[in-house]
Amino acid sequence: MDAEDQNIESGYDGVLLKRLLKYAKKHYFAIALSMILLVVVVGIELIRPIIIGQAIDEVIVNYQKIYSQVSPEEGFGIAGTGYVEDEDNLMAASKATIIYDEGRYYFIQDLTYEEALSIRDEEGSLDDEGNFVTEQGLTYSAMLLTPEEIDLLRSMDYSALLRLMVIFIIILIAGLLIAYLQTILLHYTGQKIIYEIRDEVFAHIQGRSIEFFNQNPVGKLVTRVTNDTETLNEMYTSVIVNSVQSVLTLVGISVMMVVLNWRLALAVFLVLPLVLLSTLIFRKYSRKAYRDVRSRVSMVNTFLSEHISGMKIVQIFGKEKAKLKAFDDINDGLFKANMKELMVFGVYRPTMYLIYVLSLAMVLGFGGYQVMEGLLTIGVLVIYLQYISNFFDPIQQLAEQFGILQSAFAAAEKIFSLLDDDQSIENQEHPIALESVKGHIEFKNVWFAYNEDEYVLKDISFTVNPGETVAFVGATGAGKTSVLNLLTRYYDIQQGEILLDGHNIKTLDKHNIRKHVGQMLQDVFLFTGDIKENIRLGEESISDEDVVAAAKFVNAHIFIEKMTNKYDEHVFERGATLSAGQRQLLSFARTLAYKPSVLVLDEATANIDTETEVLIQDALLKLMENRTTLVVAHRLSTIQHADKIVVLHKGRIKEIGNHQTLLSKKGLYYNLYQLQYQELEEISS
Repeated sequence: MDAEDQNIESGYDGVLLKRLLKYAKKHYFAIALSMILLVVVVGIELIRPIIIGQAIDEVIVNYQKIYSQVSPEEGFGIAGTGYVEDEDNLMAASKATIIYDEGRYYFIQDLTYEEALSIRDEEGSLDDEGNFVTEQGLTYSAMLLTPEEIDLLRSMDYSALLRLMVIFIIILIAGLLIAYLQTILLHYTGQKIIYEIRDEVFAHIQGRSIEFFNQNPVGKLVTRVTNDTETLNEMYTSVIVNSVQSVLTLVGISVMMVVLNWRLALAVFLVLPLVLLSTLIFRKYSRKAYRDVRSRVSMVNTFLSEHISGMKIVQIFGKEKAKLKAFDDINDGLFKANMKELMVFGVYRPTMYLIYVLSLAMVLGFGGYQVMEGLLTIGVLVIYLQYISNFFDPIQQLAEQFGILQSAFAAAEKIFSLLDDDQSIENQEHPIALESVKGHIEFKNVWFAYNEDEYVLKDISFTVNPGETVAFVGATGAGKTSVLNLLTRYYDIQQGEILLDGHNIKTLDKHNIRKHVGQMLQDVFLFTGDIKENIRLGEESISDEDVVAAAKFVNAHIFIEKMTNKYDEHVFERGATLSAGQRQLLSFARTLAYKPSVLVLDEATANIDTETEVLIQDALLKLMENRTTLVVAHRLSTIQHADKIVVLHKGRIKEIGNHQTLLSKKGLYYNLYQLQYQELEEISS
């Protein structure tokens, strides 16, 4: 488990969230517009149950509505007459009323709207002769309406129902369109934010020192750029806005329920303590589950990256079963972490559903009682039943989104831990950029250590004149490669000075230095692509003609021309289908294409066969003319013509001179040469 995974405290969540929201600042307009659209969507969600309730109360089940005929002088002809339902027009109503009783409509003369309301409240009834009799003994002559007359009578209700249906459909379509626009806008903004974070993370990784990559496995860094940023994407595009939507929905539903019937709302609110308790417990365990999953994913990616790259070694030593067992252990850890996460949700979701059913039962019981007592209409009860479902969905979503938020926080902490890493070689303010380099190099009393107080170079001083070829020799660990790495500022020294054309390299732009210093390494890395792109490396100023010229110069053109697609031949990762010699020739061509002023060869011919080495040596002789060249080589035969040879031993310079001078001294170089010569004779014999 990473050490960085052990310090996520609740107080730190706010710091992470604040830092994450900074990335959204430049997109504030799109986010604000998305929030406005979200408010409209929530408003539409709250209105839809109201329309349904209104249709039920005012149209569908409103059979007990009393109609008063306005124009009695026209007789009973309902066509062309109006019906008054509101108390403001009671005085305009005449003594002619239609009432509903036991599934039938009756027309009663000499009965005002106000009297009809009183009669209905007194629960009047019809006698055998068709007269309407009240409890007070008042009798009214009633006439049963025909089906045609009822249809005409309720035509206004049908029109009202159609109107409500049209309004409902329009609101539904409008809500869907606005929700679509809001979703597209939000996801586009979220993807832009993640795009910028990925760019920042990758750019930051590119700027780290070599020491950083020695300490951090590739799989872990890949996880930061891919998996962890994708987890943040879900937070930006889903969690934040959905959380706002859930809160708005909860507040809106709560207000609507109180306005409609505060007693029924109080019954619903009684279960909120159970909801809060369940959510707090879920919050605690989901936090741990998400953190564990993120760490396990990183471990799997790290293992895969390392072992797929080293699969050849695994197969050479027949360790497939052992490595499968090791992967199985790591994979099992991820499986168990995911199962713990599923268990947390597996308990929480049914718990929330149980609370929802309990609330539903309370609403049905208490609300049904109010309907029977005449304190609540059926439409309002239906509205409540819809609101109950909409009330618990946001609560569950908030809890689940909190879990996702914890996963995002875990990913964010890992990303920010990477971004906060300052293991890099930084330019000083206003660095110098040299337009050209002559190649005068000087080391003055240089001390360098990879680890504190463990110096690999001790008081190193030497001078390289422009155009000279200087070789560095010594036993393994003497510090030869370190000298070359310091020249191009892959590391910074602890003491002393390194000068390039009289300038301290710390005052120079490090990118400018590396532009003028061409390095050819023993371990050649080729990227997936084609031959010409591996030589050009995305530098647009290098034309196809320059690529071919560089390849011809180092004799790489010979084998390239034999390939099916020549310079367009596909190159697999690390150049797996090419020989070591071919890869090295391509690395030489790559370096030459950039036309460096100083050449650095770090055992560049160590892994090349004799035939290829002849081609390389031929290219190098032409290449090193009038260029300063620093060479590290184990085979002393390759550096006999160097202008100067620096002999290193345990981090110190023991001898400096040319080949003949050092041999005549019969010192360390003489011993190394004799040892290699003896080994070659033994191999030959």
